[in-house]
Amino acid sequence: MKFLMCPALALALAAAPALAQETPGPAPGQAPAPTKANVSAPTAADLLFEAPQMRNAAPGSTITYDYLRRSGISKGPFGPPLNDTITFTVEPAKDADARTIRVVMFSGMNRVPAGPFEDMPGNPIISLFLENHLRGLARVLEANPRYLKNAIRKGLRDKAVVTPTKVSFQGREVDGWRVETKPFEGDSMTQRMRGMENMTYTFVTSPSVPGEVVSIEAQSKTPEGGELLEEKLSYEQKAG
Repeated sequence: MKFLMCPALALALAAAPALAQETPGPAPGQAPAPTKANVSAPTAADLLFEAPQMRNAAPGSTITYDYLRRSGISKGPFGPPLNDTITFTVEPAKDADARTIRVVMFSGMNRVPAGPFEDMPGNPIISLFLENHLRGLARVLEANPRYLKNAIRKGLRDKAVVTPTKVSFQGREVDGWRVETKPFEGDSMTQRMRGMENMTYTFVTSPSVPGEVVSIEAQSKTPEGGELLEEKLSYEQKAG
């Protein structure tokens, strides 16, 4: 089952609390950058699935994400290391806050069909990353992708920790948010996770970055620090 961008997934997650501000706030639906004026952090749902993240991506522009997947598990069940890119071509949409997005997901023999996404207010990179991640994880664990998906959804709703952070963008420090969750900890099916029940999902966002998504990471290590899975993507900053 696919990870659907809002509204489907957003309806399953709790709404964000109201934020008190000393200065005029952002447009409705957009998560504000963290400042001293914020009484509390927004929820993971507010940041990842409800904000119109593509509003600050100019039509005609290109957004590129660097992608990496590697694993130290013997016999390579996740396959060889993969270092590639996901590229968005941003086009105008009917709604001023939305965009139509053409996607090139990986290159050559690694190419994965994706998109296009029409009239999208949210950034589809989140669903693309999670869907791709779940395909590999479900295959290795011989698990139901829906079960894993629901566990991650519940983790983002009930276990996510949202903290302010700083992001390096175009030679300066800008405000951002960090969302972290360990959805499989304490799960009833922990024994079937093959040591990956400590899988940590980390999302970094900033309203200053086109598309708002700065990075996404899924990581699991052994108690000794060995790498079971490292899968991540990050916004590629281009000079000029």
